[in-house]
Amino acid sequence: MQIIHLSAALVSALCVAGCATVTRGTSEAMQITSEPSGAQASTSTGFSCTTPCTLTVNRKDEFVVKFEEPGYRPQEIPVKTQIAGSGAAGFAGNIVAGGIVGMVADAATGATLEHVPNPIHADLVPAETAVHKAPRRPAAKATAEPSEATD
Repeated sequence: MQIIHLSAALVSALCVAGCATVTRGTSEAMQITSEPSGAQASTSTGFSCTTPCTLTVNRKDEFVVKFEEPGYRPQEIPVKTQIAGSGAAGFAGNIVAGGIVGMVADAATGATLEHVPNPIHADLVPAETAVHKAPRRPAAKATAEPSEATD
């Protein structure tokens, strides 16, 4: 009886576990928003769209998103990759189901990675809001009045 339960648990683990390439895929949807909306967003990898939008990018790619809107200062946001919790679980699943081949595939495709930040949001600043410093006036020279000596 225990052997049946153990076998059922092993079969369940094999069905659930798998390499991240299969369970997560090699691309990720990135949501891109801005305030105000309608800004042109372009990535250093060649994608572009008008916010709000969603782009599908390769999980391995790190890039920069540049936001541009007439009347606003351009803004750039770097997007990095990190190992995802579910990606690490899929990678670990290779020990049970995928073996070395699955581990190599996950590492090569970046399937264990996720992008941060996601979603990508830019609060655009109006161009005329640039910080202007008032011209500095020279400090007035302090004049010391002669003190009266008291005896």
